[in-house]
Amino acid sequence: MDRVVILDGYTDEPAGLGVPPYLDVYPRYIAGAIWSVDKSVDVRYFTIDQARDNWEDFVRIANGSRLLIVIAGIVTPGKYLGGEPIRLEEIERVANIVNGPIKALAGPVAKFGYGARGGSIAIPRTRFSKYYDIVITGDPDLVIHELVRNNYQLSKVSPALTHVDFRLVNEFAVLGARIVEQHPNYGKNLIIELETYRSCPRYVTGGCSFCATVRYGPVKYREAEAIVREVEALYRAGVRHFRLGRQADFYTYMAHDTGKLEFPRPNPEAIERLLIGIRNAAPELETLHIDNVNPGTIYHWPRESIEVTKILMKYHTPGDVAAMGIETADPRVVKLNNLKVMPDEAYFAVKLISEIGRARGWNGLPELLPGINFVVGLPGETKETFRLNIEFLRRLLNDDVWVRRVNIRQVLVLPSTPLWNAADEVKQLLVRHRKYFLAFKYWVRRHFDHEMLRRVLPKGTVLRRAFTETYYGGGTYARQVGSYPILIYVPARIQLNTWMDFLVVGHGFRSVIGIPYPLNINEAPRKLLRYVPGITKKAINEIIRSRPIKDVESLRRIVGEEASKYLTI
Repeated sequence: MDRVVILDGYTDEPAGLGVPPYLDVYPRYIAGAIWSVDKSVDVRYFTIDQARDNWEDFVRIANGSRLLIVIAGIVTPGKYLGGEPIRLEEIERVANIVNGPIKALAGPVAKFGYGARGGSIAIPRTRFSKYYDIVITGDPDLVIHELVRNNYQLSKVSPALTHVDFRLVNEFAVLGARIVEQHPNYGKNLIIELETYRSCPRYVTGGCSFCATVRYGPVKYREAEAIVREVEALYRAGVRHFRLGRQADFYTYMAHDTGKLEFPRPNPEAIERLLIGIRNAAPELETLHIDNVNPGTIYHWPRESIEVTKILMKYHTPGDVAAMGIETADPRVVKLNNLKVMPDEAYFAVKLISEIGRARGWNGLPELLPGINFVVGLPGETKETFRLNIEFLRRLLNDDVWVRRVNIRQVLVLPSTPLWNAADEVKQLLVRHRKYFLAFKYWVRRHFDHEMLRRVLPKGTVLRRAFTETYYGGGTYARQVGSYPILIYVPARIQLNTWMDFLVVGHGFRSVIGIPYPLNINEAPRKLLRYVPGITKKAINEIIRSRPIKDVESLRRIVGEEASKYLTI
């Protein structure tokens, strides 16, 4: 029996996230492509973090395989709690220390090159040809399918093969669903990325100067029935958390006049059909969120966008985020980089989603809020750009427009994008404007984010079904599962890998301080008790002296009626 090893170095693209607890399409499609040819192949899945934990075991298993596939590529770099993406030296090291199998490199790193962080120029993919037998510049699942079908003969396979439609993808997606059982987050907080279409409708005008998504060519939509079949297979495999994140703009799924208009008209009926199908296929799902929404779609088609928003809120789960790539509030930068919206248009889109979606759901979060993405380092940027960005955000605060989060990143310059030809200019801009970038980021975190968190998640909010993930110093980090989950810092070490409810008792710049809700008065350490609303130092001392407290009346007598609401025995 042949063995194939998949090493997931994690991916992060404008349309698609694969850093734990997220699992993107690449490993699932590739596993399905292999099993579509030969169901007996032993496909082993490892994350890069698992390999780091025991390189010796990983190398031994990989050396005994016919094929090793390394998946990697961080196109939109960020900070990650659930895992550390594969580093450049590790991509090369894996190829050097694994000697038995054919070695294939796949994912955005093979298509666009390696980018370690924002504010850098990507290392071209050609660098990896001396380490890997095949660097897959096309669709990895299709290339691997052909390689296995041709008995692993590299000479018979082109690394640039791409799908003409979703026919094979739909088959691979269903067959590869069971690979999720090998993921370290399986049975915990694993959330699956679902693909609805490829590329971006703005392909007709060339798209944003820096964006890789539009480089996939004309838009190809995936039929709702096929997505539903994939969800059904994943649900049977035990998945309960899903994100419709792999598209440039969820609101333009199956949009009218795609390929003709830069901002095609949304198709609410098609979106509702998809969401109903997912709900029927996964009746007890716990999370159903989206990711990207083009603010230009909302501005140009407000009536249809309102209808889509209301449909989404009917079928999704609360805490959802419509992430909008605004990039800049400087009209000059918008024009020079063919961006999506002017500042007033962006404001309109953000405000519309905020007004409809701010109703609070069962899990303590607003149903649907906008997210904002800024990109720093684009041609045309000046000191004035940063002032305009701040004024845009200040306007949102003044008008009480709620935003879930603001992402600020320095541009990563990728081959095949128009920005590649202006790489020298971008490098100079990034150096020259670094102090403005840092000042802007500081202002957003200290003034905008902190105040927005206080409005969106005021003290006393109960956040339901959060998962305790890791320790940090003397405390614990927990998050709900979702598109952009709020980070909850618990100021004590509590049990990990546990679902709990938390009471918001304070705010950081990008996180909230939370305590378990209700808090067990007999087990809680003093440092958690002091965060209970309405509790006094005298009451805490009496609690410590009187433990175990055995009845509710004693509890109320010690702490008072107000504080007792947050406690249990």
